[in-house]
Amino acid sequence: MSVSNITSTHPADFLLVGIPGLEHLHIWISIPFCFAYTLALLGNCTLLLIIQADSALHEPMYLFLAMLSGIDLVLSSTTLPKMLSIFWFRDREINFYACLVQMFFLHSFSIMESAVLLAMAFDRYVAICKPLHYTTVLTGPLIVRIGMSAVFRAVTLMAPLPFLLRRFHYCRGPEIAHCYCEHMAVVRLACGDTRFNNIYGIAVAMFIVVLDLLFVVLSYIFILRVVLQLASQEARYKAFGTCVSHIGAILAFYTPVVISSVMHRVARRAAPHVHILLANFYMLFPPMVNPIIYGVKTKQIREQVLGLFLGKNV
Repeated sequence: MSVSNITSTHPADFLLVGIPGLEHLHIWISIPFCFAYTLALLGNCTLLLIIQADSALHEPMYLFLAMLSGIDLVLSSTTLPKMLSIFWFRDREINFYACLVQMFFLHSFSIMESAVLLAMAFDRYVAICKPLHYTTVLTGPLIVRIGMSAVFRAVTLMAPLPFLLRRFHYCRGPEIAHCYCEHMAVVRLACGDTRFNNIYGIAVAMFIVVLDLLFVVLSYIFILRVVLQLASQEARYKAFGTCVSHIGAILAFYTPVVISSVMHRVARRAAPHVHILLANFYMLFPPMVNPIIYGVKTKQIREQVLGLFLGKNV
């Protein structure tokens, strides 16, 4: 085998198509996308500001919420600015290494979000099932370790991908049929044996979704069992009411993942833009709705938000 056959070559830039088949509608599609991104920025920055400013909110549940807001800000900002530049200015070029960096941040922070949602389920489990031990179990050092573990797991799982993609020869052209540098969209342009990338990508996705979701479900099984044993209906309602916001965040994050996964397998002959719109929905929906869910359902945050925007203490 000659040296030229084993040396990887890649284009200096990739070209992001946007939403294939709907290029003529990019301007119109950009309107809800821009609106959702604006809401995500405003909502998550407001949550971070409120949690940082109010010492009464420096509790485990709100610290995990601050982590979730920070992750959502990075997750949406990794993709939306470039996506909007494609829609508005037809600025489709993205440097090869910038593409790999975008892909790394995109997938890493998605994994981190799943880990934080799992940590929030653990927080609710301890608060409801072991309330007397809440302050001794969920200490500051443990919260820091949970956050660092979420980062370590995400970085460890995603770090190999840029190096794996660098070794390929990209002979199928520079056009990525997507709005951003998603792993499998880049792999489809590569020549050679990509089976390991395919298997690795599926294995990581299944590992994260199945494992994290399994532990979240188990947490709520224990919570439900304890809640149903409470004497009064008011106590049951109050205990489970503390979980409503977290359940909403879980549904906002995992429902698009499940729908997208089912669509890829059930509707393989569907138009490409259907899958890409679902992928974009997955990127936009959680960062946009999480602050709304917590702002509406959490009394302390709702009061602080009203005080912030009305300019008075509520």
